Amino acid sequence: MKSTVEQLAKIGIFTSLNQTELERLQEHTAIRSYRQGEVVMYEGDRIPEKLYTLLSGSLRVAKTAAAGKETILRTLFQGDIFAAPALLGNGIAPATVTAETDVEVLTTEREVLLAAIRENPEIALRILAVFNQRLQQLHDTVHGLVSERAIVRLARFIHYFGVEQGTKIADNSVCLEKRFPYYQIARTIGITYEECVRLFKKLKPFVSYSRGGKIIVLDWEKLEDIASGNEID
Repeated sequence: MKSTVEQLAKIGIFTSLNQTELERLQEHTAIRSYRQGEVVMYEGDRIPEKLYTLLSGSLRVAKTAAAGKETILRTLFQGDIFAAPALLGNGIAPATVTAETDVEVLTTEREVLLAAIRENPEIALRILAVFNQRLQQLHDTVHGLVSERAIVRLARFIHYFGVEQGTKIADNSVCLEKRFPYYQIARTIGITYEECVRLFKKLKPFVSYSRGGKIIVLDWEKLEDIASGNEID
């Protein structure tokens, strides 16, 4: 199934395109649906030369070490592009991408995208800006694993997803829109499941964690303080 022009227009890197340019791209797109838990691509797979964009749902990007330990690199949400080597590298998937929810993935043929870039170079700049931001996030993650205490990394994780994915007010407190199981948080910030449980107990005066991965921030100012590296009083 092809995308609609309206769907393309909502993707950040294509917002500068006019109707004619969008229609030209639209003819060379495809949408594929994946069910929750289904693998979109495995680490090491050779992937077709296309631009991959998440239209709906969320994806988990993870790498598995030789010893079998999985590390979650990032979570992708609606509008995010991914699988950079399909466009800019050797065409080998650098990580395993799994559907966290039911998702729709849009692909755009590489040659058609390059033709669009020649006409509108701003597309390339927007793509590079996205991947540059990813590199910076990876740098920050590696630096944090080496130099930051685990509780600081946890506080930053909660703060980041509260800001990026939104919150809602529940019982006069700030509740994260997205839910996170302990194992996912642990694998993302480089700690064990058991340590993750222990750290949430330590954060209990400021952050509440309940069954199903529901996170409520009871004191947003204190959370930001801990995320900045300050000690818990």
